Amino acid sequence: MIMESVLIKNANIVNEGKIMNGDVYIEQGIFKEIAPQISAKSPDVHVFDAEGKYLLPGIIDDQVHFREPGLTHKANIETESRAAVAGGITSFIEMPNTVPQTTTIEKLEEKFDIAAKTSYANYSFMFGGTNDNLEEILKVDPKKVAALKLFLGSSTGNMLVDNPEVLEKIFSSTDLLIAVHCEDEETIREATEKHKAQYGDDIPIELHPVIRSEKACYLSSSKAIELAKKTGARLHVFHLSTAKELELFTNKIPLSKKKITAEVCIHHLWFSDEDYKEKGTFIKWNPAVKSAKDRDALFEGLLNDKLDVIATDHAPHTREEKDNVYTKAPSGGPLVQHALPAMLEFFHRDKISLEKIVEKMCHNPAILFQVEKRGYIKEGYFADAVLVDINAPWTVNKDNIAYKCGWSPFEGTTFRSRITHTFVNGSLVYKNFKFYDVRNAQRLTFER
Repeated sequence: MIMESVLIKNANIVNEGKIMNGDVYIEQGIFKEIAPQISAKSPDVHVFDAEGKYLLPGIIDDQVHFREPGLTHKANIETESRAAVAGGITSFIEMPNTVPQTTTIEKLEEKFDIAAKTSYANYSFMFGGTNDNLEEILKVDPKKVAALKLFLGSSTGNMLVDNPEVLEKIFSSTDLLIAVHCEDEETIREATEKHKAQYGDDIPIELHPVIRSEKACYLSSSKAIELAKKTGARLHVFHLSTAKELELFTNKIPLSKKKITAEVCIHHLWFSDEDYKEKGTFIKWNPAVKSAKDRDALFEGLLNDKLDVIATDHAPHTREEKDNVYTKAPSGGPLVQHALPAMLEFFHRDKISLEKIVEKMCHNPAILFQVEKRGYIKEGYFADAVLVDINAPWTVNKDNIAYKCGWSPFEGTTFRSRITHTFVNGSLVYKNFKFYDVRNAQRLTFER
């Protein structure tokens, strides 16, 4: 049901570095009033008592793979956006390596059309760069598209951009934010062949971070940053996985002034190479989950603001696809439903504050991508919001997993905090493991 007016009472509102107890009034999908106490304007107002709960802005996830079109046996925009709102993610930015790839304006608009009909969460898509589509890149409207995505490490089809001249031309020619996956392809190829010579296809999964190594990550990240500095391009480096890469970034200036930014993903904060023994290929990601030392350094980089945002890199595959020998098991895993509960678990462990979680998952993606009127609980902003019960334990199992692929790397994990309500543009779309068939999601716009 589309809700014309909503009143959330007695919430602990987490916003802009503060927690305030108060009420929030929403009208026609917009935050209209935020105050210590608000009375219902009419008997038609939908009132929610949030006593004891925390109200967060809707999360903006800047990196997901929802697999549509072409790979819909794994996932699609409808199923994964549904899982996202169960995880408090009300806006997502999806990647271009679908089938066909999103490397022409025509294919980009086809994805927008699909999302407009099926998505539970607000949406945008990145446009894909290749070695030969600069003309198409230059047609992209920066006000309507989140960013340009470049794969500087392994990718499907021809999306690996490995021609240095083309790369510099792209960096020099576009005003789009350029988001990059950084791993050096030659380094990875040599390491893979070396280990295949020893083990064949059944390389021990524990060697994944040796093959997709710190060297491969740093070599690629440092080159991308050098090129951004040379050309003046606006660069965002996806999913950092090593302590060494942190030295490439600064925390000396405000985010709004940074030309070069970085993100960290949930799996690189949660898992380490010690977990491969239990989880196997189900925690095989690119870049690889690396050492506990790397994980701890990334968490410190998040807290000291060298790392600007938290994302998921949600990339589902079927259980059958993942349950394969090393060279045949694809990299990636589903995360949108469990990202916020994982971060709230770190809050319970006194590793991060609620205010910092909101900064990195809500405010900063909005700033970094210049998302129009989202990412905050502010009067006049779109009413995307999440209610959280901090003390409501639940265990991840196959019965409450919303992903189409039906599995999670967090299966068996008990989280101490639960997302109880998710509002998208002012309407309730999710409540306590129940979904409402509400499709009032909107295409994200950008203040550029």
